[in-house]
Amino acid sequence: MAMSPFAADEDDGLMNEINMTPLVDVMLVLLIVFMVTIPVIRHAVKIDLPHASSQKEDTKPAQVSVSIKADGTVLWDDQPVGDDALREKISAAAQQTPQPELHLNADRKVEYEKVAQVMSDAQAGGLTKIGFVTQPGSQPATH
Repeated sequence: MAMSPFAADEDDGLMNEINMTPLVDVMLVLLIVFMVTIPVIRHAVKIDLPHASSQKEDTKPAQVSVSIKADGTVLWDDQPVGDDALREKISAAAQQTPQPELHLNADRKVEYEKVAQVMSDAQAGGLTKIGFVTQPGSQPATH
């Protein structure tokens, strides 16, 4: 009698072979699902996109310097202006394209109310870019 390593023993009811039918069924179902969904995913809408140039654009907006002296005098590009003239210049600057940056330079001793008024006029006039100019120097002494 020939002994085969795959011969089934009556004592042990273990199955020595792998059943491939469920595995093949699952793979066929997955193949069909992928075949149906891939054309849907690849559907694209044609869009005419703008072309970009590789050159860097160096258009910097103009800068407007507004200074407030300690006595409350307002200077537009180093020229003294009154409150009405300041509002007119702000409105004119807000209409420019690109809009200029407002650089606000206030003296250390000027009242905050005057600085707030100039900022309010700039916002009401339509200027959106306001920067504060500060002078580097010694820090105030703390007691």
